[in-house]
Amino acid sequence: MRISNYELCLAWNWEYDAGFVRQMEETCARRGLSLLLVTPGNLEAVTIALEKGEAGFQTLLDRASDSDGGFQPLVEWARARGVFRINPQEQCRWTHDKATMHLEFIAYGLNTPYTIILSPFIENPDLPLLDFTPLGGPFAIKPSHGGGGEGVVLEANSIEQIRALRKAFPGEKILLQAHVTPQILAGRPAWFRVLACSGAVYPCWWNPQTHIYMRVTAEESVAFSLRLLREIPRRIAQLCRLDLFSTEIALAGSGHFIVVDYVNDPVDLRLQSVAIDGVPDTIVESITRRLARLAENRMR
Repeated sequence: MRISNYELCLAWNWEYDAGFVRQMEETCARRGLSLLLVTPGNLEAVTIALEKGEAGFQTLLDRASDSDGGFQPLVEWARARGVFRINPQEQCRWTHDKATMHLEFIAYGLNTPYTIILSPFIENPDLPLLDFTPLGGPFAIKPSHGGGGEGVVLEANSIEQIRALRKAFPGEKILLQAHVTPQILAGRPAWFRVLACSGAVYPCWWNPQTHIYMRVTAEESVAFSLRLLREIPRRIAQLCRLDLFSTEIALAGSGHFIVVDYVNDPVDLRLQSVAIDGVPDTIVESITRRLARLAENRMR
């Protein structure tokens, strides 16, 4: 007999998610939603209860399985039973491939940095003849998968650096990517990190050196003609079909908005009140309301 059936299950294992989780708890409590929190500490007990039919949930938000395979049975339980999953794992994995996303964005009419994609070393150890001219000087080298800057060489300028990275990540496609120089608007680089959640878009100034967020105001959006900072993420959402993600967009000297970092998932939701380079608290609070609404819509 089922003992507990929760409306929303949140799986998390990153200590810096604590502020987001606290806000999620408060949001669910205000809306009368039952919330099951699954952490490494209770994962085994919850998994056993699920398999025995002693517990269940209707919506899953998984922020753990990408870094801890121990959470995979939880994900599989939800998938096998048709549970609504915010950011389904298989969809997330598709968006994590930067090479695939680069080609998809181009096909979708989105501006991206000039990029050369190299096949994995294990498939083709020999480098083709490369013309670096379109890259316009020092360029970035990135493995197709990975986050947090892992494996990224920002100021590359030689074949040797490319060979070294291909050997270090032999199973990965490698991207050679031109740098984008943003315009300067009111003394700030026109570089933005935009969060998107279930139809809502949150554009922020985001300095790539300091990583500090500042919300783009309505007045700034009009004064600097930043309307596309809302339209582009909505188009990305249609393409990637994720409920929650972030992206980076730069306004280049050419006047074009260029997506410089395609789809980030999971989103870093550290609170700015706790970490200087965190997300403004009001945005995180709004995101928790959107996520709770997704669970409510599933119930209806």
